[in-house]
Amino acid sequence: MLRNDRLIVAAAIAFAVMASAAFILAGGGTGMSVFGMAAATGPAGALLAGTPDMAMPSLWSPGYAAVIFVMWWMMMIAMMVPSAAPTILLYGALNSARGPGAPLVFASGYLAAWALFSLAATIFQCALATLGLMSDMYMTLARPAFGAAVLIGAGLYQFTPLKAACLDHCRGPVEALTRHRRTGRAAAFRMGFLHGGYCLGCCWALMALLFVGGIMNIWWVLGIAIYVALEKLAPGGDRIARPMGAVLIFAGAALMLRVFGVI
Repeated sequence: MLRNDRLIVAAAIAFAVMASAAFILAGGGTGMSVFGMAAATGPAGALLAGTPDMAMPSLWSPGYAAVIFVMWWMMMIAMMVPSAAPTILLYGALNSARGPGAPLVFASGYLAAWALFSLAATIFQCALATLGLMSDMYMTLARPAFGAAVLIGAGLYQFTPLKAACLDHCRGPVEALTRHRRTGRAAAFRMGFLHGGYCLGCCWALMALLFVGGIMNIWWVLGIAIYVALEKLAPGGDRIARPMGAVLIFAGAALMLRVFGVI
């Protein structure tokens, strides 16, 4: 019975990831071609490649804002749930007497945390589009200086104590799961939401890099997802956070020097 419960949860996780990934690959409801965009801009994205685009202020309808929110949320599911799957299964093992319902409710709390991030990202993207600072064609920042600032900011965040604390939790959630162990669906949801909050604290700056490479740039989406999985799951993955931060700071500084014509 325990084995069957784990299979049910694992199958649900796999289905959620594959369905979300398929939705994004199909254009995320925007009508855009992910592969066509990647071919037009290259792996670096339009901003870093210097692909010209006449970004103009644009006003979003409520319907389009809803589409962008769903796109962000599905993207977060596809990118983040694989690295969270071991914790979801662990929660199920610690609450095996409650069947597959407990880990699935835990997973729903985790996804709710990333839904809040997706809402914030949608609002931020809408504000950028309204100000003419976002390319509607490539879904990337339209000003290289802002892109450089995001790269440098994300790099600096890799060195912060908050990043380290959240990464430690994501890499070793056993203590937190046992310390806050409670029964009931509400408790499972709260624990999932709490774990999602730690993952959000660990990875939000990395997700902001999508504004630099392109929100629907498949190469950046895949690269960030793989890096997040390595950071959280690989042996010694916590030791790559600061080197990655240095790489991001260097890339941002190089882009800023390019903006001012130094290089």
